[in-house]
Amino acid sequence: MPEKDINRDTIRRRSAWNVLFGRGAVIVLLCLVQLGFVLLGFVWLQQYSFYVNTAVRVGTAVFLAYLLNTRQDPTIKLTWCVIIALAPVFGILLYLFISLDLGHRREQRILHQMKRESAGYMAMPEGLSQRIRDREPGLFNLARYASEANGYPVYENTAVTYFPTGEAKFEELLRRLESAERFIFLEYFIVEEGYMWARVLDILRRKAAQGVDVRVLYDGTCAILRLPYSYPKKLEAMGIRCRVFAPIRPFISTAYNNRDHRKIVVVDGHTAFTGGVNLADEYINEREKFGHWKDAAIMLRGDAVRSMTVMFLRLWQVADKERVYEPYLPEPAKERDPALGYVIPYGDSPMDSERTGEMIYLDILATARDYVYIMTPYLILDGEMTAALTFAARRGVDVRLILPGIPDKRYANLLAKGHYPELLDAGVRIYEYTPGFIHSKVFVSDDVKAVVGTINLDYRSLYLHFECAAYLYKSPAIADILADFEATFPECHEVTAEDVKKRKLTARLAGAILKLAAPLM
Repeated sequence: MPEKDINRDTIRRRSAWNVLFGRGAVIVLLCLVQLGFVLLGFVWLQQYSFYVNTAVRVGTAVFLAYLLNTRQDPTIKLTWCVIIALAPVFGILLYLFISLDLGHRREQRILHQMKRESAGYMAMPEGLSQRIRDREPGLFNLARYASEANGYPVYENTAVTYFPTGEAKFEELLRRLESAERFIFLEYFIVEEGYMWARVLDILRRKAAQGVDVRVLYDGTCAILRLPYSYPKKLEAMGIRCRVFAPIRPFISTAYNNRDHRKIVVVDGHTAFTGGVNLADEYINEREKFGHWKDAAIMLRGDAVRSMTVMFLRLWQVADKERVYEPYLPEPAKERDPALGYVIPYGDSPMDSERTGEMIYLDILATARDYVYIMTPYLILDGEMTAALTFAARRGVDVRLILPGIPDKRYANLLAKGHYPELLDAGVRIYEYTPGFIHSKVFVSDDVKAVVGTINLDYRSLYLHFECAAYLYKSPAIADILADFEATFPECHEVTAEDVKKRKLTARLAGAILKLAAPLM
């Protein structure tokens, strides 16, 4: 269907809210502070210029020394060093604003408490660790990392269904919501009124009237672009419990960092969904946006749903005082079914030192023998990911990336193409999805490993947002994931070195310059 007209007043409102709540307002303010400092030095403190310059240089050097000794990715350090060297007052104040993250201090404190309190609910099933050590050494080390670093265990007895499109996931989601008898938990980055949400909301309203415990959690940015600020009251009037994660407040919390980018549905503790599909019409092509929108998702049925339930309840409790887990966590199955393989649902938080999402991607690349196929909407890479992709290709692994043919963000497309020469030189094959936009976040490797979730290959997902995914090992669904890649490659244009040479000089220069600020985008 063609994209529906949007009221001009709505567009103006969105633009105004973006200015007020986005990074732009903070950057403009800090630029004015930097300009004021320069003017102060030239006009009023000229006779003390030597002392002022010396103090600024010493202070900058001390701050840079501190920055270089922090535990951050080298690419991020380099970006900050360049900014601070060019504009010390602006750069240091911006760094402090972002790193102190005043708008999320409360969430950080509660989440650390929730993690400690709920750790026992995701214990590894008895005997499973030893069985994996004995029978699946290729899985054991990663399973140990996921468990020890963030408390996410590996599970057996979990059936996985892969959905290669948002439309396929949507139809199954409606069926599962209709079957709910006890509770429905929904957590989404984007919820927008339209056909998709209306179908879901109709079921939620009816289920709530039947006594089902229905909860909806969505990210605070929806109040800027997607939903009225008072929308939770509308849902509460229907009997649906609704909370907003990290509501946005001007200047204190921007619309960009530490957002809840996850997509989780849990039904009665035995069924869960995750993947890239949000609750908005473009995700099921009811609304045309950037050509054909291709996304992916999975459904879990069985023991692994336990981790998805705990993940939801942890963030729910940031906005709600309830501290209850047991009623929503059924006992694991007593009989094992080795044919179903293994599943590790996991989350990633910007409020700890673990980059779980990136580490699992890096592990897949490091241990691959034959191939690694990747779908991602964005390609804004740090040094570690670039090295992992190129090294895998250079040692003979067939590394392929599927990216959008019609991008949704101009700057992201310029940055992605800026990585093309290095990747192509190493032997990485790059495909652009000709019909439109790829929003899937999927890895598959060697017919035995796969990841489906919400985690993009960019700094936002790998460092700055709450994310989730499921790691699959020897699951029958991996064959379906591979089949999706094999069906999608023919719909793509494979990028060649000649294509890269034909790019306009201005586009190449823009991509190179944008790389300096990539970690902040």
